[in-house]
Amino acid sequence: MNIADNNEQAAQAQRDADSSANSKTVKWRGNLVSEKEAKALRHVFDNLQDHFGHQRPDPRVRFSVSLAPGQRQIWYGDMNFTYNINGDHCDLDYIAMDVCVDLTPKVVHKQGQPMLKEYGNTWVYVYLPGLTLDNVKSYVKTGTGWDVSTEGIVCDPNRNLVAIEAKMSNQTGQPKPSFWVAKDKDTSASASRGDMSFSRIGSVQEVNAQPQHQFVHRGV
Repeated sequence: MNIADNNEQAAQAQRDADSSANSKTVKWRGNLVSEKEAKALRHVFDNLQDHFGHQRPDPRVRFSVSLAPGQRQIWYGDMNFTYNINGDHCDLDYIAMDVCVDLTPKVVHKQGQPMLKEYGNTWVYVYLPGLTLDNVKSYVKTGTGWDVSTEGIVCDPNRNLVAIEAKMSNQTGQPKPSFWVAKDKDTSASASRGDMSFSRIGSVQEVNAQPQHQFVHRGV
């Protein structure tokens, strides 16, 4: 048996293990997901590892995209993200970023003209440092060869922030984005990220309707 045979057997063993992990389902925050996806979700969103943020190390994640041609020379596709978690490569449909979500009340009409229609129901403003967005854009370019459009992004050069219109699902039968808060947090210097747990207080739309939560929230 040569080295190539050993490598092929190791690769096949890894594929078999991945297939087994993907066939088993477990619960993560009330949702059934594959065992492998749950590992990545816990790593990124429970332990708050490998997400894009101010003065954080570069995330160990690779971007890729599958595209198909549409009409009028427009291409459509989905972005995929592969995380390297201690040598185990796990795929997710998500990335995590440090952002501020603006749930402060907005003027919806001015002099009889509608403004910010459906704010808090189908979209909200999220703010993040320009450097964080630049880092995400560089990951997209490296992983896919494509540039990120700046359409819909508003820059504030005085504060080095960008504002993005984040769309939210609000259709009947579609899951709405959840709003989770940290609980039982150990604030001691020796505490690890794994000491944190989270509690769901409602959808973003529900939280937006509650006066006690109508401010700018910082989170992931």
